[in-house]
Amino acid sequence: MSVKIAIVNSSSFGRNFPEHLEKLKSFGEVDRFQFPYDMRGKELAHELMGYSIIIASVKPYYDKEFFQYKDKTLLITRHGIGYDNIDIKSAQEKGTYVTKVDGYVEREAVAESAVTLLLDVIRKVRAASLKVKEGKWNERASFMGCEIRDKVVGIIGIGNIGSRVCEILKYGFNAKVIAYDPYLAPGLIRERGAEPVKTLEELLKTADMISLNASLNDGNYQMLSTKEFSIMKKGVYIVDTARGELIDQDALMKALDDGIVAGVGMDVVENEPIDENHPLLAYENVIITPHISAYTRECLKGMGDKVVSDVEKVLNGEVPDGVIK
Repeated sequence: MSVKIAIVNSSSFGRNFPEHLEKLKSFGEVDRFQFPYDMRGKELAHELMGYSIIIASVKPYYDKEFFQYKDKTLLITRHGIGYDNIDIKSAQEKGTYVTKVDGYVEREAVAESAVTLLLDVIRKVRAASLKVKEGKWNERASFMGCEIRDKVVGIIGIGNIGSRVCEILKYGFNAKVIAYDPYLAPGLIRERGAEPVKTLEELLKTADMISLNASLNDGNYQMLSTKEFSIMKKGVYIVDTARGELIDQDALMKALDDGIVAGVGMDVVENEPIDENHPLLAYENVIITPHISAYTRECLKGMGDKVVSDVEKVLNGEVPDGVIK
């Protein structure tokens, strides 16, 4: 009997590199699914019944109930590096391998995206460009920006991607980089180019610009909320290319209204995808892109290669590389 492979909620896998999709089709039946982002549990298990390989995106949720009701699943392979939407313990108990793309594959693309968003926000590039298209060149004096040089940039989470953001801003722009990462020793943070701070509060009080590069876990949901915004320097700029859930959106809007936050660049939003009526879009100093940080040809090629390799190894009876434990 042919294996059945489900590609779930992925807008990019096999699109730009059709050879990835063709390779999967050589293994068995391949179907694409687009489910509501909040689907989970028994309902999701029912929809994917019979599919022993799942290529997963950021959503929906493969929770404990999903694994309770789902039939045999050999592999859930993330077409990305985050896996907070998968219950790893339940997967292990069900005998399901869970894998993800190696961090280095997305490192350059996401780090460059973070810096791009920061530059756009602090230099008002997009807003100024739109004025030219409107025939309003003479309004150029209203687009006063600031430089990154000598500014204190605080990186929250200086792992795979955060460390690359640090390198670009420190060595490319001469920024003074500090970092908060409770999972890394101070010496390792220094090796990655930043000066460690002991607490998140210290970073928030000191930084002129903040880059969120932390993974999402049970302990850091809305790690930037009312209290955190209240202790930031007035006029701070924030960039988030990690997870939208790291920021309390209501508290962010209050900080924008109060002038605490001068501008925000986000590639991720809680409860994404959002529509044109999302309240954050009403702010001229907020730039939101549709979760495209990993969308470079180089990155998507590497992501697809890893996914296909994982599937092939599992079907050959081998353990795939980088199983999450």
